[in-house]
Amino acid sequence: MRNHIRTTALAATALLAALSLTACGGNENGNDGKSGAAAPAANSTATPDTGKDAKDAKETDSGKADAPAENVSTASKSSTGGSGSGSGKSSSGATGGGSKSPVTCTGSNTKVTVSKVSRPINHLLLTATNTGSVPCYAYHAPALRFDDAQSAFPVLRDSIPQAVVTLAPGQSAYASIGLSGEPDGQELHKSTHLTVYFTGKADQGSTGAPAELTLPAGTSWGDNGFVTYWQSEMADALTY
Repeated sequence: MRNHIRTTALAATALLAALSLTACGGNENGNDGKSGAAAPAANSTATPDTGKDAKDAKETDSGKADAPAENVSTASKSSTGGSGSGSGKSSSGATGGGSKSPVTCTGSNTKVTVSKVSRPINHLLLTATNTGSVPCYAYHAPALRFDDAQSAFPVLRDSIPQAVVTLAPGQSAYASIGLSGEPDGQELHKSTHLTVYFTGKADQGSTGAPAELTLPAGTSWGDNGFVTYWQSEMADALTY
């Protein structure tokens, strides 16, 4: 009986020891509830986020990428527009636009001729035609020198026109030369050459190049002869 109790006690002790070892082994291997749940979470692979936040991020990135292209396009248009505007102005100055300011008529921009007329007698007619590309003013009266005469030919002040004669390209002005005047019996001078000088607005001497002309054969002039102011009509010049 005593041996049986002892055997039972030993068996109980061995069972307790076995249970104790089993419990310790379970804790060491991390098989309790908390440790077992944490391990899979730590080792799991994250799934990519395809929700609203990812879509918004994609749209934001796309907008940032498009912005520089838009700015470049705007700058290009602005640059082109500026260049076109400048070119239009340059093109406009080159063509000169509408009006061209008149210049003074001289021997350089006109063709001057002298001819004999039948009426009035003892008269010559000067014609100055604008050969330039802009209008010119035929100021006052032409200053005449026959051959190498020492003094200028007299100007008839009564022939002053109402306005300065302005010649468009191709137009002509006229002045008549009275070779001799009253009284009769004055001394006459034969000449073959005539120099025609142009005057400026201030009527202070000549301006520009003169015109050198050959006179009609047999031309003679007297000291009391005259030349008229430039006229816009031939008939007006020949009334004196």
